[in-house]
Amino acid sequence: MSTSSNIKKRKRKNTQEQEQEQEQESSANKGVKKRGLKEILASILIDEQEMVDEQQQLINSSQQEKSQYEQIHKKKTQAMLDIYSDFETHYSDLDEADRLRVKRSRISAATKAVSAVSLSAPLNQTPTGSGQQRRLWVKDRSTAWWDRCNDPQFPESEFRQAFRMSPATFDLICEELNSVVAKEDTMLRAAIPVRQRVAVCIWRLATGEPLRLVSKRFGLGISTCHKLVLEVCLAIKTVLMPKFLQWPDEDTQDGIKKEFEKASGIPNVIGSMYTTHIPIIAPKVSVAAYFNKRHTERNQKTSYSITVQGVVNPKGVFTDICIGWPGSMPDHEILEKSALYHRGSGGALKGVWVVGTSGYPLMDWVLVPYTSQHLTWTQHAFNEKIREVQRVSKEAFARLKGRWSCLQKRTEVKLLDLPTVLGACCVLHNICEMRNEVMDPELNFDLVDDEMVPEINMRSGSAMQARDSIAHNLLHHGLAGTSFM
Repeated sequence: MSTSSNIKKRKRKNTQEQEQEQEQESSANKGVKKRGLKEILASILIDEQEMVDEQQQLINSSQQEKSQYEQIHKKKTQAMLDIYSDFETHYSDLDEADRLRVKRSRISAATKAVSAVSLSAPLNQTPTGSGQQRRLWVKDRSTAWWDRCNDPQFPESEFRQAFRMSPATFDLICEELNSVVAKEDTMLRAAIPVRQRVAVCIWRLATGEPLRLVSKRFGLGISTCHKLVLEVCLAIKTVLMPKFLQWPDEDTQDGIKKEFEKASGIPNVIGSMYTTHIPIIAPKVSVAAYFNKRHTERNQKTSYSITVQGVVNPKGVFTDICIGWPGSMPDHEILEKSALYHRGSGGALKGVWVVGTSGYPLMDWVLVPYTSQHLTWTQHAFNEKIREVQRVSKEAFARLKGRWSCLQKRTEVKLLDLPTVLGACCVLHNICEMRNEVMDPELNFDLVDDEMVPEINMRSGSAMQARDSIAHNLLHHGLAGTSFM
């Protein structure tokens, strides 16, 4: 009996141990299953988050691509509009030329007929039996706008807005140009008055509007307006430039030196020099020479230009200009091709300075800022003061472009005629500056021109020593600013 009871006890014990082992295995399996579920859930959440991030990145990239496409579309649209405007102007000029050609042939035939009738008719009889002479047909155009501007009662503020100057200054220009611009009446038609001729030119330069709009404003043909603009610009360059754009003599230089030294502390400065670019339509010859790489990169639009180098006095009046060199040419090469360079190389500028930007080299008569990467306090002080002189020429060019809007965009003038137009703009700028013509703040223009440091930016050891001496005096005599400290 004891043996059987022991066997039963063992069986119960084994059974209990097996049950315990099964419970432990089941609990372990449950733990493994729970951990597996947690890992699965975690991986699902991570995958979902990654999908959300990828979707967000796709949305962001699509938005960026959309904005880029919109910008490209806008630029292409603007380019097409510019091309369309150029073609429209071109074909309107061709149509006007065709009309003029037909009109001339008719005029010639009518003139021959009139002369033949007058020769064959008796002296006491008129060419026609009705007692009236035949008249030449001319297209009727409205001159109401110009008649209103030409009225003495026209408001001066509106006149200034249209022509960028006061009526008194406009009258002065007309009086100076009268002997050159005036034309005589012919048997076929009356000559265009001097005031209207000058007004067509100045309004065209001031607004930069296409010739077809100039034609509507003044009641004249498109080709007539184009011809008037070139004739008056040539007259301004021929008659007014020698009077209003001159290199200063010794007495005038003394006053200029004092004003520049008072403003900057730098002695013997007689001018501030700057070079700007004027946009043009791509020329048919030497296109690469006129290609403006930096303007093209900045505006994302192919740009061509010619240059205008100018020297101004403390009042922003031009005393020397060099016009017409291609836009790909750097500033120092333009300087070398100018009359100013020959004047300086010949010794006429000995002992004086023309202050330029970092785009010019340091020479015996050209003073430029320091361009090294690591500047001393003395060099910083010099650069700070020389900017006072540089700002005079830069602001003068900004007023030039702001006042004469034709310089801000590509014009319809041929490349060969463009230097004459630009020279006329500089002369008119000088007249306005000398007569203290206030420019409307709305016409302010932000001038942006890239400066290319020349490969050899120092061409004179004596000039280097003179610049160091000026910089030393500016700092140690309390004449330099302290904004760099």
